[in-house]
Amino acid sequence: MLLGDRAKFVMLLGGVTFAALLMLQQASVFCGLLTWTTSHITNLQARVWVVEAKVEQANELKPLRDTDVSRVRSVDGVGWAVPLYIGITNARLSDGNFKPILLVGLDSATLVGRPATVLGGRLEDLRKPNSIFIDDLALQRLRTPGGPAPGIGDSFEINDREARVVGICKADRAFFGYPYVFTTYDQALQFAPRQRKMLSASLVEPADGWTAEATARKIERETGLKAYTHDEFFWATIRWYFKNTGIPISFGTTILLGIIVGIAISGQTFYTFVLENLRHLGALKAMGAGNLLLSGMLVFQALFVGFTGYGVGMLAAVAFGTGAIKRGQPPFVMPWQLPAGVFLLILLICLLAALIGILKVTRLEPAVVFRG
Repeated sequence: MLLGDRAKFVMLLGGVTFAALLMLQQASVFCGLLTWTTSHITNLQARVWVVEAKVEQANELKPLRDTDVSRVRSVDGVGWAVPLYIGITNARLSDGNFKPILLVGLDSATLVGRPATVLGGRLEDLRKPNSIFIDDLALQRLRTPGGPAPGIGDSFEINDREARVVGICKADRAFFGYPYVFTTYDQALQFAPRQRKMLSASLVEPADGWTAEATARKIERETGLKAYTHDEFFWATIRWYFKNTGIPISFGTTILLGIIVGIAISGQTFYTFVLENLRHLGALKAMGAGNLLLSGMLVFQALFVGFTGYGVGMLAAVAFGTGAIKRGQPPFVMPWQLPAGVFLLILLICLLAALIGILKVTRLEPAVVFRG
């Protein structure tokens, strides 16, 4: 009956597909945005971050005193601690234009926090004077109009000092969209505008026999600074964006609209389908089909539409995500929990649509088939 009524079938399929696509696409973009907010944490991969006491999230680091690194090193449970500089500054290109960058200064002795994926060059070359590593986004953002992408051996100016590219790496994109530029801590202090306090954070490795959580709590008690483990800093940043920005509300509203549209279109269309086929359902009931059998038929038809619509919507969302990943934006991350959750929501929508029809069928009298 359902496939025979092509108009109703297409409308049902379209409603479910649109709902699945809207929920998957918007939720994936939202997850992608959240990964951008935590890019400092995922790029540097420190087990413990020691920051100023009022810092609540990774994108607003407040400067520390240089002596704070020594204070952290003196705490029991600290295996080692290294300084870190992170700041936004401008790069002056060969054509005279300025482009904002995220300058990251790593400890010159250990290079702790160095990029995990190197696309070209040697990390050890960062110790050479005025040397920098740029990420893959910088290949687009730091190129001059009509000119080639910057490569190893090219140079530009940071704060009136020459910065020579000695390597290219891959890094997670930052929330503000600025490319990462890595150098050593000492050179970062020369590149960055001078301030009274330049230290952004201290990266810490727990001593043998100490957990990251125990070391972080020990540092907080003895120094008065704030210490986060990797996971604590990650989720603190996520919570901050949930609490202080309208991003979750915006995306949540869109996802909710997808659910409402799916329920409205599917429910109304399925109810209309049942009304138009009451005579056929009545005939089946007159021939001995019980409410349970008829209800099972309606549930099967609703689930058939749900599975098909979810598959089409999932395919469309993956196609969108593939294009987004190639372009680099919008951010698109689809963890396995997301399609699983949307699948359950689609099943719920279909079951609600079937329930509307079942309520009508259970009240149906077999004699309706004999009426004119």
